[in-house]
Amino acid sequence: MKKTPTLSLQDQLLKSGLASDAKAKQVKTEKRKQAKVQRNNGVEVVDEIKLSAEQARQQQAERDRELNRLKQQAEAQKALAAQIVQISQLNRIEPDSNGLAYQFNHQNKVKTVYVSEKVREALINGRAGIIGLDSGYEIVPAEIARKIQDRDASRVVVLNQISQATLAEDDPYADYQIPDDLMW
Repeated sequence: MKKTPTLSLQDQLLKSGLASDAKAKQVKTEKRKQAKVQRNNGVEVVDEIKLSAEQARQQQAERDRELNRLKQQAEAQKALAAQIVQISQLNRIEPDSNGLAYQFNHQNKVKTVYVSEKVREALINGRAGIIGLDSGYEIVPAEIARKIQDRDASRVVVLNQISQATLAEDDPYADYQIPDDLMW
């Protein structure tokens, strides 16, 4: 088998008739002049093609950075949603289907959950809250509801404020009076 000699692109274009000898000589002389100017003056000749290619590369890199940032943000939101679901599932208070109805407003619609008397009082007094998840509603203690509220406030559907009367009921030292002349 006989090897054919490899021709340069310029030779291939000349052979196919897509370029002329005069144009090839003109390009060669232009290249030599630019190289000579660059050697003698130490000045780099600006090549518009290289410059536009560099600008396009920088723009593409900027778009890639923006896309990566958006992907990371979406992943962080997914992780946060999973964390909220996990926290609420681990700390949920079971509803009682035979219990009392507790009605609340969510997205301008009245919703109902059935709970025991003790849980209903906790919801009313602010010791428990209702969290909205994709699968429905979960009843959780108030501390957990506040943790979820710190992560995503839109998930907390019901979290009443603890009233001072409720605090006084829960205080084990409420029956003891503090003397006025007590010095600390």
